Amino acid sequence: MPTPLIIDTDPGVDDAVAVVLALRSPEVDVRAVTVAFGNVALGFTLPNARKLLALAGRTDVPVAAGAARPLVYPQAEEAADWHGADGLGGRAASLLAEAPLDPRPAVDVMTEVLRHAAEPVTIASIGPLTNTALLLATHPELIGRIGRIVVMGGSLGAGNTTGAAEFNIYADPEAAHRVLTQPDVPVTLVPLDLTMRCAAPGPWIDALSAGSAIGAVLADILLAYRAAFRERFGRDAAALHDAVALLEAIVPGTLRTTPLPIRVACDHGPGRGATVPDGRPDAPGPMVHVALDADVDAVLEEIARRLRD
Repeated sequence: MPTPLIIDTDPGVDDAVAVVLALRSPEVDVRAVTVAFGNVALGFTLPNARKLLALAGRTDVPVAAGAARPLVYPQAEEAADWHGADGLGGRAASLLAEAPLDPRPAVDVMTEVLRHAAEPVTIASIGPLTNTALLLATHPELIGRIGRIVVMGGSLGAGNTTGAAEFNIYADPEAAHRVLTQPDVPVTLVPLDLTMRCAAPGPWIDALSAGSAIGAVLADILLAYRAAFRERFGRDAAALHDAVALLEAIVPGTLRTTPLPIRVACDHGPGRGATVPDGRPDAPGPMVHVALDADVDAVLEEIARRLRD
């Protein structure tokens, strides 16, 4: 029986690949897509999510607007230099169809999914964690209905937005701290340490373009993102951060995890947004399952197979 899945996202180029990946995976039943600010403002991420559902032929999935800003402080930085001003690499205007908008707030849609699901629900949080943190804070009575939360975010080494912080965590550190330090729901964290190793090389993207009509659209969305990756890192590739996390949500155990307590730096110094592990044997606090290893070739092949079939 497919696992009920909520995708909480901020599309976003790699989010686009991740959302379509989930919608084309029989192991999960996508019950809702909830949207927040993040890579670009909510005014772009929300229509982008609706366009992606229409692209995948899944206009039956509810799409709801969530947080337009972080819990406490204004968002310090967007990622238009990677994702384009429209969030989809300058290609959003070419996607004309949009799934309907559910008029309810994102947290209301999430709670309805939790209340009506016969099986525990997986939440894939692949943007800022604001919506997910609000859900946990305002509906503790539903926590037992969440099977696990899979988060794309964080880094145990260097960040990609500051020297210490990864983008999704840096976008709302207080929300991330709320999710990653709670003891009630298992959390799998998929950090940059692994997702950067799983960057899709140029030939993979070219094969995606040739493999199916939907793959061709996604490869087109990836074009500017791929160019930015080449300019920054000197190799022809594109990091599929969110798709790697979604694959773990779809097929648990795809990534190899290490249990570690994680704290998020919520001060306003140079470490703000850092995800800080405590590797001591007697470290206090709930364990986060941190994905630090995988068969990289197998991960990329599995993502590609699902997008071309």
